[in-house]
Order: sequence, then C-alpha cells, then structure tokens
Amino acid sequence: MTQLDVRGASSAAAGVPQPPPEDRAEQALRYRKARSVMAEQGLDALIAFAPGWRRENVRYLSDAPVNGTLALVVLPAGGDPYAFSTRAADLAAIRSRGWVHDAQLLDFPDCATLSGRLRDQGVQRVGIAHLELLPLAVAEALRKGLPGTEIVSATALLDDLRLVKSDWELAQMRRSATVCAAGWQAFVDVLEPGLEEYRIVAAVESEIKRLGAENNFMLIASGGDEVMGMTPPGRRVLQSGDMVRTELTPQMNGYWLQICRSAVVGRASDGQKRSFDLFNEAVEAGLSVIRPGVTAHEVAVAENDVFRRHGYGEYCTAQYTRVRGHGHGLHLDETPIIEGNHTVLPEKAVFIVHPNTYTPLAGYHVLGDPVVVTSTGHEVLIETERKLFEAGVAA
Repeated sequence: MTQLDVRGASSAAAGVPQPPPEDRAEQALRYRKARSVMAEQGLDALIAFAPGWRRENVRYLSDAPVNGTLALVVLPAGGDPYAFSTRAADLAAIRSRGWVHDAQLLDFPDCATLSGRLRDQGVQRVGIAHLELLPLAVAEALRKGLPGTEIVSATALLDDLRLVKSDWELAQMRRSATVCAAGWQAFVDVLEPGLEEYRIVAAVESEIKRLGAENNFMLIASGGDEVMGMTPPGRRVLQSGDMVRTELTPQMNGYWLQICRSAVVGRASDGQKRSFDLFNEAVEAGLSVIRPGVTAHEVAVAENDVFRRHGYGEYCTAQYTRVRGHGHGLHLDETPIIEGNHTVLPEKAVFIVHPNTYTPLAGYHVLGDPVVVTSTGHEVLIETERKLFEAGVAA
C-alpha cells in the first residue's frame, strides 16, 4: 500500500471527503512527476500560486476550483501538501476535493504561518510557479521570513508538466469537446436577421451550462469585410449576408477546449467562400505537420506559408493577428502557436490550430480545430464539420 493509500484510509475514517480511485491515481501521478522534476532542480518545496486570473497551477496540484485573489498550494519534497487562501470559501473547495486536506487562511501580507511551515520543514530552496505575478508584499514577506532559503521561479516547471496530458486529463477534455459541438450548434441555430449579438451568446451560454460547463470564454464579431477582430457581444443587429465569427471555449471540470467557426446569415458570398477556402487550407497545412516533437514555430510557419503563397502574408503579422493557435488545458490560452516559439509539442499535448486573422476577402475570419498530438500524428478532438455554415439555408 502506498503512502497516499495509507493517508487516504485514515482520512476516510476521520470523515474527510475522498476522491474516486481514478482521481487518486491522477493525484499520485502528478505528485510523482512534480517531485521527480523537483529533485532534478534541487527544490525542497514547490508552491503553486494563483492570482485572481491564473489559477491553473493551484488546480493542477489540488483539483480544486478557487476564486480568491491569492491562493497557494505547497507540495513538499516529502510529506503531505497543504494550502492557503485569502478567501475562506476556497478552503472548503480545496478540502472537498480530497487531494489537499490541510487548508487555512493566509495571514496576508506577512504570511508568517506559511514561512513558519517552510522553515520547520527545513526548506533551503523553494520554487514558486507564477513567482513573476506574486504581489511584492508577499514576495518580500517570504524573503524576510525565510532568510536562508533560496526562492526561484517554478513557472516553467509546472508549464512543462501541464503540457503533457494524462489519460485522465484527456477524458475531461473530450467532455469539453462534446460541449463545444453543442455550443456551436446552438450558435448556428439561433442566427437570423434582426437578432442582437448578445442574444447569440445567451443561447450558447444556456446550452453549455445545461450540459455542465463551469465557465466559457467567448468572443464574437458580426458584419462584412470591415470586421477587423472579435470582441465581447454587443447590441449590433444581424443583417442578411453578415458573417458571424466566434471563438467558443467552454470549461469542463477545470479543462478548457475551443472551437473556432464562422457562419453566414443566409447565403455566403463569393468573397466569403474564397475566404473560407484560404483559411481551411491553412488549417489543413498546420494539421499536416503535427507529430511528436514538432515545434509551435513549425506549425505556425505551415499555416502562414499558405497566406504568403496566396499573397496575403502581411495579414499574418501582429498588425492583424495575435497567434496561429495556442495550447489548451487548465488554462484556456497556453503555449502560443506562433513563429519564433520553438517550444516542442510532445505526444499528448493539446492545442488548437486556428489561423484567425483579417483579410480583405471577407474581413476577419475564424476557423480552427483543437487536436491532441498522438504517436502517429494528431487526433482532432471535435466532430463539428469544418465548413462555412449558412444559417437559415436548407441543406
């Protein structure tokens, strides 16, 4: 029986919530991987820090959704993990998942309890994921409370661990893929002339929340070739011939997955059809190079070369677009798929290939599929057809 099993048995007897066996196995896998890298880097403790808008590392080590402005999970090189938060409700959420039983309020800003725990454990070198985002008051308090301890960034450590998805994680993301498809169908079904943009999002939110989505990141744009990008929904009223674009990104059990599609209200124009053909060719080019060991740079180059070959290379620049895709997982916008990013995409990495940008053919166009890297290439995670949808037109 492993140490984790022994701890689980005693906790169960004490009435502490216990995760299912598959979740406990996932916890053990994550801690084993983290501690292996910690040993390589000479870390006595790993701290996952969650500011108000980057909570993925705390979730990775605790499986708990937190909502406060400052939460921490500490994974020592040996022994049980423990957590702190400035929000009492976070403590209950952390304990209820059953991964981390010891959770208490953070005595902000002096953090004396945290410093004391680390001193008692004899920590000489500690890594903090998102150290770069740690409030100055907390950073100074830790340095004062741990005068003999070296504090280093562990952001890359946890980024690398999260890049490769376990089978457990892929199962969560396949649930998100199903919700992506349902959300897009709800999007298309509601499109009609006279509809305001925000009502489209309302229909999508209703459907994906019905299916269990915890959250949703969504951008939208409607109009013709004047559209330069995507924004939150407004009161703009759809007109016949408008192309309506969206990035739809539901979150299921912590995991985000995105679908990128565009639809026309009524019949598509020749320009809109040519635009789709261009973007579809770019998606296919990006997908064609995916294999274990490919870099984000290589995927981006494959997509951009299609635009360059057709005379639209200028629209791949930062003036018109941001990335050609990005990683997915516990954060919705992970490793950027962009020229110059030589991050290696290993087997079981998950990301979306989306050459979203503006061209004069039909304005900003959105098209992309999320994929997982497999031993032989890739698997597209969504079943939604890649086409230019025409809403209200009989098939």
